[in-house]
Amino acid sequence: MGTKRRWVLAMGALAVGLATSLSAMAENVLQDVRYASAPGGKVDITLEFAEPVGEVQAFTTDTPPRIAVDLPGTTNGLSQRRVVIGSGATSAVSAVEAGGRTRVVVDLFRPAGYTTRSAGNLLVLTVDAGAVQQGSLATGPDPTKKVASSLEVANIDFRRGENGSGRVVLRFNGDGAAADMRNEGSRIVVDVANASIPENLRRQLDVTDFATPVRSLEPNANAGSTRLVINTNGAFDSMAYQTGNEYVIEVSPKRAAPGTVVAGAPGRAAGAVAGDMEGQRYSGRAVTFNFQDVPVRTVLQLIAEESGLNVVAADTVQGNVTLRLINVPWDQAMDIVLRAKQLDKRRDGNVIWVAPQKEIADFEKAVADARIANEEREPLVTEYIPINYGNAEEIAKLLTEDSKSAQGSGGGTSGQTTRGFLSPRGSVSFDNRTNTLLLIDTQSKVNEIRTLLATLDRPVDQVLIEARIVVATETFARELGVEFGVQDRNGIDPGATGTTTDSGFSVGLPINPAAGLFNLSILRQDIVLDLELSALEEEGRGEVVSNPRVITANQREAIIRQGDEVAYLTIQPATTPGAVAQATVEFKEVLLELKVTPTITQDGRVYLNLAVKKDEVSELIANPAGGFIPQIARREVSTAVLIDNGQTVVVGGVYEFKNRDDLRKVPFLGDLPVVGNLFKSRSKSAEKAELLIFVTPRVLQVAKNR
Repeated sequence: MGTKRRWVLAMGALAVGLATSLSAMAENVLQDVRYASAPGGKVDITLEFAEPVGEVQAFTTDTPPRIAVDLPGTTNGLSQRRVVIGSGATSAVSAVEAGGRTRVVVDLFRPAGYTTRSAGNLLVLTVDAGAVQQGSLATGPDPTKKVASSLEVANIDFRRGENGSGRVVLRFNGDGAAADMRNEGSRIVVDVANASIPENLRRQLDVTDFATPVRSLEPNANAGSTRLVINTNGAFDSMAYQTGNEYVIEVSPKRAAPGTVVAGAPGRAAGAVAGDMEGQRYSGRAVTFNFQDVPVRTVLQLIAEESGLNVVAADTVQGNVTLRLINVPWDQAMDIVLRAKQLDKRRDGNVIWVAPQKEIADFEKAVADARIANEEREPLVTEYIPINYGNAEEIAKLLTEDSKSAQGSGGGTSGQTTRGFLSPRGSVSFDNRTNTLLLIDTQSKVNEIRTLLATLDRPVDQVLIEARIVVATETFARELGVEFGVQDRNGIDPGATGTTTDSGFSVGLPINPAAGLFNLSILRQDIVLDLELSALEEEGRGEVVSNPRVITANQREAIIRQGDEVAYLTIQPATTPGAVAQATVEFKEVLLELKVTPTITQDGRVYLNLAVKKDEVSELIANPAGGFIPQIARREVSTAVLIDNGQTVVVGGVYEFKNRDDLRKVPFLGDLPVVGNLFKSRSKSAEKAELLIFVTPRVLQVAKNR
């Protein structure tokens, strides 16, 4: 009985041990995938597990070229299904879990050998560079190309990009250069194993004056090959691409993009990065590509996977490309590939069409020709469009643009157009009586013009111009906070435009200090002008001569006139014996005239164009034939000023002088001789008054209220 019990316990312990072992095997998890480039174009792919690596089964396929690694009893714990590598012969790595096992698939650009080794919970898969396929048929040597052994550097060029980047161009005397670039601290090293460099190019180039991250270039020969060392200043980003006989290295200032990382790079999360190339802004997902003579169509496929867009490549997109791009936005990487292979793209929604530049240009020309042909076959329609707020004649001229004239009725001009907003067969007329456009064109063009008129034919805001013409003592302007005749950095020189300041003080703006005629100032907004003028009249220091108001549309001139017509007599002498001289009464206007043209700005302020004219009779000149002719003294000024809505502009500086001689006496006693002086008094005074014109614009928002 005891023996049997011990046997049962032993079997139970063995079962528990086997179950634990099987459970451990089943619970192994693939946690991370990392990769690194190795010498000779190889790529080391490291698979990290939660437990030590168990049995591994691997095999390859040629169509398409792949390496598959089966991991029994392993679950897939990767956060992303596919990791893009794009280095050597390795395109990408993906992992799929099914049937209690995980399969890791390595996509290849071309067939390549591999080796595996394990150490603890790490499994390292090394993929060889693979042989570049040259075609199934052998051909004779091409006399137009240099063989690889005779390749040499023909020129080294340096240029500055629009975004402050430095571009180094290695130009060879033939195709097939095998260039390899790597970053070593603050310098970039480019090795070209199959190309030599002549003695005349082995000299250091100082490019500091170009103001790029590149400080100098050091080309040298290295055991029959070429080595180019690019010395830099500060943090930088680098990328390289090869097309034909040129190898281009671009070094740009480091882009500050917090949280941005290389797509698919080990230990980094995906993010977005912003960049630019020759003025073009990029903001796509960051990618890293390291290709050696890879088909362009394969690169476009990888970019499509990274961007999440659909890329359609034309059948004529052929050839291979060599790229080394690190932390570059995918849209910039696409532009680099397209530029290297003279391709172009067009985007429609989430679909990008890629084709040779000439093919796209021919296609777009064919589409444009077809559209024009359709327009020429489209029937013409006639539309009558009433204009509510604008002028039909002006709108007709706008629609015809560069044409000779528009056809008009009711006093308009005649003619037709073949340009502007109309089609070549379209024409427009207008009727002034009803303010209507008569439009003849295709239905599509008519619809476009209706949409345009819906934007143009709208009411515009109006401006109430309130003017106050005041005659006051010369001290009133100063007490009001206005100083004339002071020119500072805010002053207006002759012919200049006035401005306002942000301070709470008034601004003295003399229009023409040399003439001493008119001066311009902007009144402080905290002054209640009506109360000040009422106090002026009550204190007897002046009077408001007139207070005209006028409403005008935006950008339309308003005119305010006030004055008299001075009559004078002219004598026409007799021209024949016995005739009588003719006397004629003629008139001359003596006016105070104010012309104001307001322009409402987008921020609600008002730009005023002011023109002030002041006439007065200076003297009467005797006419030899009889009578007197008045001589008119005229003062004029034109200026422009930008003020806030409701702010007041003051025009002053015109003075009137009056000399008074008063006699006061006691009736009768003041007329007595000698003693009469005791009963009377004389006083003489000279009064100086200033003419002030206050102009206040107020915006009436007509358009917004409709």
